[in-house]
Amino acid sequence: MLMRKAPPAQFMRVATVARPFSSAVKEGAAATPSESASAKRSQEMKQAASKISKGKTSWQVFCGGFVDAIRPITSRLAPIVMPILDRPSQNRVKNAVNIYDLQVAAEKRAHAMVYGYLAGGADAERSLRRSEAAYNDLELRHAVLHGVGHGEVDLRTNILGIDAAQPFFITSCAGQRMFHADGEIATAKAAKKHGLAMALSQLTTSTFEEVRDAHPEGAKCLQLYVWRDRVLLKEVLDRAKACGFTSLALTADFSWVGNRERETRTGFTVPPSYSVRQCIDALKSPAWTFDYMSRVPYGYKAVPDANFPAESLVDFIASQMKPEFDWKDAEWLCSEWGDVGPVALKGVASGKDAVRALNTGFKAIWVSNHGGRQLEDSVATIDVLPEVRAAVGPDVEVILDGGVRRGIDIVKALARGADSVACGRAYLFGLAAGGEAGVDKAISLLKRDVSLAMGLLGCRTVKDLQEKAQDILLVNSASARRVGGIFDPSKAGQVLQPCLAK
Repeated sequence: MLMRKAPPAQFMRVATVARPFSSAVKEGAAATPSESASAKRSQEMKQAASKISKGKTSWQVFCGGFVDAIRPITSRLAPIVMPILDRPSQNRVKNAVNIYDLQVAAEKRAHAMVYGYLAGGADAERSLRRSEAAYNDLELRHAVLHGVGHGEVDLRTNILGIDAAQPFFITSCAGQRMFHADGEIATAKAAKKHGLAMALSQLTTSTFEEVRDAHPEGAKCLQLYVWRDRVLLKEVLDRAKACGFTSLALTADFSWVGNRERETRTGFTVPPSYSVRQCIDALKSPAWTFDYMSRVPYGYKAVPDANFPAESLVDFIASQMKPEFDWKDAEWLCSEWGDVGPVALKGVASGKDAVRALNTGFKAIWVSNHGGRQLEDSVATIDVLPEVRAAVGPDVEVILDGGVRRGIDIVKALARGADSVACGRAYLFGLAAGGEAGVDKAISLLKRDVSLAMGLLGCRTVKDLQEKAQDILLVNSASARRVGGIFDPSKAGQVLQPCLAK
């Protein structure tokens, strides 16, 4: 179970995709390009596994063997032990009044390195903090005597072709079973309960089929990374089509891995490497540790029938990340997906890139800075949103993520020009704190905030909100921050230019 240590820029901290190796070339049969590529990858995985095995210390070999040996015992004890260990976290989830309470609960339950991965950002985390704080620079002007009663706010919308009950949705995150053993399945079940759309990471720790079955109407968007191997990527696309996915989101800002100092400090590895420090931290997080030790070890399920452990795939996946992935590659991806459904480009931070994306074949623009985890001091997404909206016009679907911790942040993003808002850490804190119940609580808190804000603003629908944006949304006069990503002191305290509403 050991994964060797590697420099932060090269080490794939996210989940890795498990590959099927049962399709090796049969004796006496001509190899197809796909079979040849699969056989080659199988050999690479064997070499990686051998290299990792040789790098294990005696302590790590002992700990890994011990965990594997007692897993049958802990799995039988789990129905008795886990309710006891999880009781404090369940109470924290139940009593949470906002997302920050769930964040505290997540920190207390999760292993230190797991929480560091979840909550951390790039370098000194200035971009992470700025993405969240940027919403404070926008103020809302409430309305009175507007006649909007309880139950009259209708937030139904369509997100990347998916009918949804709310204008925010569950965004993709790799390796969710590291936060909680139920992982993406717990997330999908909670999203289904509330009628939310859901994007699934290519680096999922649950199979496409499992997530589809948990939320057949809403889990229809697959998020992809930029990879070198087109045969591998095409296999993933074919599986997505077969499983009923109707839209894609290409993450374009992750071909280089950000420098995440917090992860280095906490000794983050995927899967756990059983270092002395990790073992000590595991004792401080008994609920997470017992949950991990009593379940099947998490693997990476973008392709089924994998028979290699996650740690043997790290070097291969790192080599798959393609920094030179360009617009021609993106055009190939769009054409390969065809007319199955819309393809969004995720990671856009400028109007120029947004326009080029549309010319390349993308149908939706996803404004994102990867949660402040890549480039230090990257611009806050809420700041560049007006620029992107102005560049693409009123009829192009624009999604925004980054820094959302309250429902009021969602309302501000919608008023500033987003068609929908992708939420990441907000629900992941809930997942890490309490599995499905935690995600359910996070969604409930955001829904409460959004509905309340819409009522106080006198808006019945998202379209209504956007049409009234000129009267509603203002720059915080005390902070005199950016408008459209550009600092302009003359506009401090003034009403923003009207957003382009559909």
